[in-house]
Amino acid sequence: MRKITVLSMITLDGVMQGPGGPEEDVSGDFKYGGWTVSYGDELFGRIMHEEMKPADYLLGRKTFDIFSSYWPDHAKFWPAINEGTKYVLSQTMEQSDWKHTVFLRNLTDIKNLKQSEGADIQVWGSSELIHLLLKHDLVDELRLKIYPVILGEGKRLFDHNAVPGAFILAESHMTSKGVIIAHYKRAGEVITGNIEI
Repeated sequence: MRKITVLSMITLDGVMQGPGGPEEDVSGDFKYGGWTVSYGDELFGRIMHEEMKPADYLLGRKTFDIFSSYWPDHAKFWPAINEGTKYVLSQTMEQSDWKHTVFLRNLTDIKNLKQSEGADIQVWGSSELIHLLLKHDLVDELRLKIYPVILGEGKRLFDHNAVPGAFILAESHMTSKGVIIAHYKRAGEVITGNIEI
């Protein structure tokens, strides 16, 4: 069985939209594209380099459109994204010129992919897809970069449909610019109880 890991840059209020540039994703009249740019440092770069090693990828249709128009021409920076298999959830697309692209139609296709043999699967961007995965408890790990900024609007990592679940913190770092980098692994059910004073 393959592991599904969600990698996301988020604000303190959970916004994940358009982290890389002003024109990356302006849907919903989003005005803050590129909100991560001023927070880079050496540690951040080192961790990103590690996370961009070869894998397979599960992408939503909108993220696939953004990626496929950019990464084939920027292979030097992230060669693995071009060489890895891109599994794209779409009910309308059937083919792409971007090599190693496979289209999935529905949740059953995703579940079958997870149960198959092969490389672990990374999810980048793809807020609606992440909501679907969390709703059906298909996320094994979260690799979050939490930025010290609040935007108040935009697509968010979590919605109200996520299956309740506990995670353990496997690793964490804080950059010189105050970005918290946290790696969480799924750890079963939520445990409740009373606080005793």
